[in-house]
Amino acid sequence: MTLDPNTCYRALRARDARFDGRFFVAVSSTRIYCRPVCTVKPPRRENCRFYPSHAAAESAGYRPCLRCRPELAPGNASIDATSRLAQAAASLIEDRALDEEGLDAVAARLGITDRHLRRAFGAEFGVSPVQFAQTQRLLLAKRLLTDTALPVTDVAFASGFGSLRRFNALFRQRYRLRPSQLRRHMKSAPAAAPADALEFELSYRPPYDWPAVSAFLAARAIAGVEEVEAGRYRRSVRVAVDGKPRTGWIEVAPSARKPALRVTVSASLAKALPPVLSRVKALMDLACNPAEVARALGPLAKAHPGLRVPGAFDGFEVAVRAIVGQQVTVAAARTVAGRLVAAFGESLQTPYPSIHRTFPAAETIAALPFGRIARLGMPGARAKSLVALARAVADGLELAPNADVEATLAKLRALPGIGEWTAQYIAMRALAWPDAFPHTDLGVMRALGERNPRRVLERAEAWRPWRAYAVMHLWNSPAKE
Repeated sequence: MTLDPNTCYRALRARDARFDGRFFVAVSSTRIYCRPVCTVKPPRRENCRFYPSHAAAESAGYRPCLRCRPELAPGNASIDATSRLAQAAASLIEDRALDEEGLDAVAARLGITDRHLRRAFGAEFGVSPVQFAQTQRLLLAKRLLTDTALPVTDVAFASGFGSLRRFNALFRQRYRLRPSQLRRHMKSAPAAAPADALEFELSYRPPYDWPAVSAFLAARAIAGVEEVEAGRYRRSVRVAVDGKPRTGWIEVAPSARKPALRVTVSASLAKALPPVLSRVKALMDLACNPAEVARALGPLAKAHPGLRVPGAFDGFEVAVRAIVGQQVTVAAARTVAGRLVAAFGESLQTPYPSIHRTFPAAETIAALPFGRIARLGMPGARAKSLVALARAVADGLELAPNADVEATLAKLRALPGIGEWTAQYIAMRALAWPDAFPHTDLGVMRALGERNPRRVLERAEAWRPWRAYAVMHLWNSPAKE
């Protein structure tokens, strides 16, 4: 990523939220680096150095600011192929794929060589994947020390360190503080949370249309798995860490004080925090730059500034919803998905009566005879499509933001019963592809007052490369008769 120092310094002096997370400023006189929205007095221009990532700043010998907390900066969504590849690798690193599988395996999952991965990653973040992973572990530890009351030993292992000794040594070397000293430096104690939960803040670039996003999720909430109550989104969680399933629950709500979402995570997921937080970011589309989208969509985006494209906490879950929702209403699809969970999901204890099951795993659905699924209230052909999808996912089809979009779309289209609408909907949410566009969608056609899908595609050309956001705005607009 090429950074223009003059542009960066102007953004720093203006505390321009549009640049939050897009670069970090390091101050040579203090050896500290900050976000461009930091509230401290702007340093002199000659003392500033600008870096594309917090990992690059730390590799240059700077430590993170305790006030603006660089670890809270939002990520960056991108349409550029090289940047998207690097961001996909970063997402896998956040999920600890590098620790568990190694660089060769991460590159293979992205369909490239490890050499190409290192080159693309360095161009985007200014460091190697290994350096980035080390910084991610340290910044997660810093967040846990700041925001929770977890003992230091638990912080070390939850952050991915193999030993407490290694954690303490690296923390002191990088941040010039002992872990216990960091807590004493903070002006306030960790925020109060239930005894069986941990709380975090995930930042975004404002504006963020939480009412519209939460309403979208509420309309599609699967009984037993999800709910939206009083503006708070809750769901059950099952993720695999080190080959072992971890289950629990999360709650997401807007912060009252800053442009951030407050995320509460059950303590049972303490050892799965990196993938859990990464999936929340994808689900809530926190890497979006709303100003960039608004420029592309023009008048279409004016009614709902900051509207996001809700992603997927579990790509397989969203893909199942897409198949179940073929040619039926949102409410009908929700009903059938709830029956699927009741029949094949695993039971789970949570503090919330409405959240009591996990969504069935792909391996579970793949082993079922399609007739057993059809009895839940769907055509036999659709049940066969679900089983085929589940078998493909169980065999390695990846439905996540780090997947190769075109290759994944081709594999989806090859499955029985998956047409263009279903494939594009999956790309829009599970793959987080910002240019996905289900042009045959009836809601999109009604909003545009069009009956010809080809004409819909022609009109959508003006919204590239953010057509998925156009879909959300069209779904939220009054339908034309």
